[in-house]
Order: sequence, then C-alpha cells, then structure tokens
Amino acid sequence: MTDGKRTPWVVGVSGASGTPYAAAVLRGLLAGGEGVDLVVSRASRLTLLDETGIAFRDAHWRADLRSWLAQGADGKPGTFEVPEGWLDSVRHWAAGDLAAGPSSGSYPVKGMLIVPASTACVAGVALGLSKDLLQRAASVTLKERRRLVVAVRETPLNGQTLRHLVTLDEAGAVVLPASPAFYAGATHIQDLVDFVAGRVLDAAGVPHSLYRRWEGELGGGSSPRG
Repeated sequence: MTDGKRTPWVVGVSGASGTPYAAAVLRGLLAGGEGVDLVVSRASRLTLLDETGIAFRDAHWRADLRSWLAQGADGKPGTFEVPEGWLDSVRHWAAGDLAAGPSSGSYPVKGMLIVPASTACVAGVALGLSKDLLQRAASVTLKERRRLVVAVRETPLNGQTLRHLVTLDEAGAVVLPASPAFYAGATHIQDLVDFVAGRVLDAAGVPHSLYRRWEGELGGGSSPRG
C-alpha cells in the first residue's frame, strides 16, 4: 500500500554485466529527490557479486544497497557518500514477489528504468512473459503507457534480440544501449559509467549533473570543467 503521495520510479536490475550503471542511475535518482522502488533479479545478484563482491540479500537489502551505492565503478569501496535519507527513499521488492505493488497498474509510479537490461530480460518483456516481478512491472509500465527505459547491455546483438528491441520500441519503450561516449572529456571509468547513467535519466526526464553536455564547441570535452 502507499500513502497516495509517493510516486517513485521503478528501477529493475537484470542479469547483464553493468551493475555500476545501475548504481549510478540510483545515485542520480536519489540525489534528485526521487523515490525508488527497486527490483533486483536473481540473475543480477550473481553478476553483482562477480562485479563488486557484494552479495545482495533480501533480508539485509539496506546494508547491501548502501555498500553498492558507495562503491565506485573501479571497485573502490567508500567512493561515494550515501546519506541515510537516500535509503529511506527506496522501497525494495523481492524479485519473486508477484503480489508486489509494481505488479499492478493501480500502483502509482512515474515509470520504470531497466539498468542494465540483459537479452533474456529484453525477450521476456517483449514477449510479455512476466516470469518475475521485473518483467511483470515492465509489462505493466507499457500497458499503462508510462515511460519505460531499457538500457540493453550486450554485444554483438543477434537478429532475434534486435527484433525484440524493435518490438519494445513500437510498444513505446525507449531502447537505450549502454554505449558510453567520449566527447564529454572522460578521464576515469566512472565518467563513462556516469555518461550512460545520465542518458538513462535524460530519457526519463530526470534532471542531473552526471556528465558534461555537448554545447556545440569542438574541443569542449577536453577543456577544464567550469
């Protein structure tokens, strides 16, 4: 149940490589004062453990999320400060809880961001399988005509996945490959991660300052930040 005032973004994390992208998106949302309903798939927990050394547990999700958000893309713990108020703005739903709030269209949310999106997740959403809460919440987002951003992370892409992505595009989703750019003057892996996270937030219409924007001046990316 909700109090009628909280209207969060659903953030789904699937099993593709790229958990630092998810952390950067979450930090951007929370820094912007947005509420988050978090769904971490079973497969993504294995990826998270492999990429960060963090075991995400339903019973200890606050402590595990704090460690995840604090870690930099280079694996260094304690890179980012995680205010207590951020965690208070997050509601965690178990991936197998198909009775969770986001499984219903009557549950008020602004939209959903899937970061990163595996090809299996893309296929499940495109086909409407709803095999877990992440896929069900995405299907609900589409049927309610809310914003769905799918940050697919895979290379190369085969024809089947490309057809699934076209299906999602035709259904109204924003298909956003996790493809970092270099014109913003990246000097660290975190800069490349933040660029992708920033583009996800751009697609959602959430203000942020994660990357340097193009201003029409050649060489601007290599100049010092003002």
